[in-house]
Amino acid sequence: MINNEKEPLLKVENLRMHFPVKGGVLMRAKNWCRAVDGVSLEVKRGETLGLVGESGCGKSTLGKCIVRLYKPTDGRIDFCGKDITHMGRKAIKPIRRDLQMIFQDPAESLNARHSIRNILEEPFIIHGLYDSRERKKKVMELLDIVGLPASSADRFPFEFSGGQRQRIGIARSLSLNPKLIVCDEPVSALDVSVQSQILNLMLDLQKQFELSYLFIAHDLAVVRHISDRIAIMYLGRVVELADADEIFNNPIHAYTKALISAIPEPDPHQKRQRILLQGDVPSPINPPEGCHFAYRSPIETTDEQKRQPSEFKEVSPGHWVEVHPGTVEHYSNYL
Repeated sequence: MINNEKEPLLKVENLRMHFPVKGGVLMRAKNWCRAVDGVSLEVKRGETLGLVGESGCGKSTLGKCIVRLYKPTDGRIDFCGKDITHMGRKAIKPIRRDLQMIFQDPAESLNARHSIRNILEEPFIIHGLYDSRERKKKVMELLDIVGLPASSADRFPFEFSGGQRQRIGIARSLSLNPKLIVCDEPVSALDVSVQSQILNLMLDLQKQFELSYLFIAHDLAVVRHISDRIAIMYLGRVVELADADEIFNNPIHAYTKALISAIPEPDPHQKRQRILLQGDVPSPINPPEGCHFAYRSPIETTDEQKRQPSEFKEVSPGHWVEVHPGTVEHYSNYL
C-alpha cells in the first residue's frame, strides 16, 4: 500500500559511513573502511523499499545510520521533513518513537535476563508513557497483535523458538506506533516455513498500522514478495533502484542480472542460466579505482574503461541505474 504524498517519509542524500582502520603504536587512523559510500534513496509513506546485496555490501550499516545507531560520516538524513543527521541524543529521542528497527538475530537483540513483559514495557518507561496498569494492558495487546498468547509475558526469550522470538522483536518495534520500521534481515535466521509466516504477519501489520518498511535482505525472492520498490546495493553504493516488477522483468545492471540468475527455480523442468562473476568482492578499505563492479563484470571492458567513474542515472521513469561500460550492455544507449 503506497500513499502517493509528494513529500517522502524518509530521504537519504549522498550518505557516507566510513570507519577508521587504526594501527601503529598510537592506534591512529591509517585508512578508512568505506562501508556506505554515497547512497541516496527515498521511502514513501506506506511503502516497502527492499534493500538487497551480498554480505558486506553495507546494507545493515546503512540501516543503522538511518535509525542513528551510527552517526554518519557525511550526507543527510531527512525523516518526516526534519534533518536528523546530526541530532544529539536529547533531540532525537522523540524522533525514535516514529523510527524503529527489527534486528536480524532475535536471540541476541532480546535481553535474556528480562521477561517478555519487561522487554515490551521498556519503550513505554523510557518515553514516559502510561502508568503501570496501562503498560500491562498494552503488553497484552502487543502479544495478541503478533499472535502470541498472554502467558508469554512472564516467560523469558530462551523459552521461545526463533520465529516466536522474532514476533516479540516485531511487537517491541510496534510498541510506540512508529511510522517507519527498518527491518535488518528479519527472516534470514529463520526456517523457510517460518519465514513465510513472519513475512505475512509484517504485511498484515503494514495494512493495519499504515507502516512503511525499509526491508534489508540478501534474498531477492523474499524481497520481491514484500517490496514495492527494490534497491540493489554493491560495495557501499546503490547500483540499481526501481519498482519490484521492473527490477525482475527489466534488470539493466549486470550485478542485478547476476543476483536474479542465482534465485533457485522451483520448477525442475526449467533451467535458469547462471551468470558467474569473476573474482571476489573488493575490499571496502581499498576499493578499486573507477567503477567498483567493472572488475568483476561479465561485460568485457578495457583497463582504461574500468577506471572511468560511473554515473547514477534515471534511465526511465523511476528506474535508476549506475551506468558504466562495465555495468550495462549497450552502454551508448544510456548516454
